[in-house]
Amino acid sequence: MSELNNREQRQETLKGIIKDLHGGVSTDEIKVRFGELLDQVGPTEIADIEQSLINEGLAVEEIQKLCDIHVAVFKESLEKQKVAEIEQVQEDQDPLQELQKDNQRFTKVVQDIQQLVKKIGATESGADLGTYLEDWKSKHQELLEVEQHYSRKENILFPYLERYGITGPPSVMWGIHDEIRAALKKITVVIQSVQGNVASPQLSVEIDNVVLPTLNSISEMIYKEENILFPMCKDKLNKDEWAEIKVQLKDPFATVYKTRDVQDSPSSGSTSIDLDIGVLTPEQINLLLTHLPVDVTFVDENDEVRFFSNGPERIFERARAVIGRKVQFCHPPNSMGIVEQILQDFRSGKKDSADFWIDMKGKKIYIRYFAVRDEEGTYRGTLEVSQNITEIQALTGEKRIYDYSN
Repeated sequence: MSELNNREQRQETLKGIIKDLHGGVSTDEIKVRFGELLDQVGPTEIADIEQSLINEGLAVEEIQKLCDIHVAVFKESLEKQKVAEIEQVQEDQDPLQELQKDNQRFTKVVQDIQQLVKKIGATESGADLGTYLEDWKSKHQELLEVEQHYSRKENILFPYLERYGITGPPSVMWGIHDEIRAALKKITVVIQSVQGNVASPQLSVEIDNVVLPTLNSISEMIYKEENILFPMCKDKLNKDEWAEIKVQLKDPFATVYKTRDVQDSPSSGSTSIDLDIGVLTPEQINLLLTHLPVDVTFVDENDEVRFFSNGPERIFERARAVIGRKVQFCHPPNSMGIVEQILQDFRSGKKDSADFWIDMKGKKIYIRYFAVRDEEGTYRGTLEVSQNITEIQALTGEKRIYDYSN
């Protein structure tokens, strides 16, 4: 009991420290107050504190704004604890090795780009500048792969943490991911705007104001993953969950479990499911859904994802870990409120559908949400249908069935 009380007291003290950080107290002053507690704070406890603050009403965006300050304050403690880490998953079974290899690679790319932009800033024109710019373009393309790394965290690791009630820290991280994504797009534009082998004054401004801060944000995220997220995962998740994660990190659509709600149909002579119109086997249903010219996701009345189609038309990345996940956490933090409002409007009967369209990678994407109701009109969930309508928008005239040719 004393250990529990000590932890609770320590947590209250640390929560007060974080609140003071948000109130503007200097980092140096906070470190003095931190004192002996530094040796006792672990990565999981940091996450618990942030989660408690969110549960008490502190906006995720507020924690996100000062996330780097939190890490700066806790960094000393985290470095000390590397010597005495929590029990690790067996190395040959550790699925995080792939993500850690990513981090090693991105760390090197960030360092290379930092050196290149430093040389570019000191060179106004000439052949050397042209070489530096070409090298930067190449390294930037490598750095853009960090998007896939973040996506795997969001779609595979985060859902498992959410099962343990850990929603705040993943939401904070996701928000920072999106900031980095947006900044990387700006850097792409900056690089594309460079004309010939001449460095403009504006390029130096963009390097200072956009490029270097983004590189720093990526480095800070790597630190948070290695010292907070990954140890927290190892502390919370069990062996079965690690086995599932390992499979999904290699293939997000891989089968890690099979559950089928079916019945025997004497008329068909095989396992089948009676539908309102017709009888289909589970295999037929799966084939049908994976061959739709759209991607489909179904969320039940409890806001939990129950199904998504895995066909050639899939637009937004999904991993099997999303099954059972609250749909609110399948979206970036800044859109959670909108998702919640749509669900509330569907549940209350205020609306039956919501349509959106976006431009993505040169394509026009049409996203539609439909309230799903049973025969009594009771809300049973939401259907999301997304479709690439680029070619549809370009259609003119007619092409009738008679025009079919081999």
